[in-house]
Amino acid sequence: MNVNEINDERWLQGLAVLNCGVDDEQLHKLKQYVALLHRWNKTYNLTAIRDPQQMVPLHIFDSLAVASYISGKNCLDVGSGGGLPGIPLAIMQPKRIFTLLDTNGKKTRFMQQVAIELELNNLVVVHARVEKWSSESKFDTIISRAFASIVDFTHYSSHHLSKNGQMLAMKGRFPQDELASLPNGFIVEYSKTLVIPEVSGSRCIIKMIKKT
Repeated sequence: MNVNEINDERWLQGLAVLNCGVDDEQLHKLKQYVALLHRWNKTYNLTAIRDPQQMVPLHIFDSLAVASYISGKNCLDVGSGGGLPGIPLAIMQPKRIFTLLDTNGKKTRFMQQVAIELELNNLVVVHARVEKWSSESKFDTIISRAFASIVDFTHYSSHHLSKNGQMLAMKGRFPQDELASLPNGFIVEYSKTLVIPEVSGSRCIIKMIKKT
């Protein structure tokens, strides 16, 4: 189906539940992104979700459920894949800079194309392994939606974190076993249950910070 067949009311209701104020330009860009994701997915296999109707809650609403937890100027999205959660967040938070990193060349090319077509000047795409990548700047927030375990996420990504920065892991069920093996030097400041419009099942976000 065409993404334009998804009515605006559905978009606006979902975003309202998430406390995401949206203007006409942002809504248009969210729709454009879903349309591009659907089109490129046929060739590039960006996501297992094929139906744009399902992409809206499972990708867009799911990504934006963490919008209020982002802090600072610079955000790094590790293992961004097809641009989630980084692209929806960049659309909704234009004053922040979002760096999206992935090892898959097809996926980074797709994200570059999205940045061009949607004119997202606050979006930087990096094709690299996070543990080998060298960045000139540190990040206030490092987030991951689908990057292996929390242990690996923290171990491989934490050297990119600013002094007072935070690491946010988006998960399904609360990963008690993973947190038991959290690397030394890090603590869990909080975990929050996320309620996603039109999505059943468990969702949570976990904030980790360096011990002081």
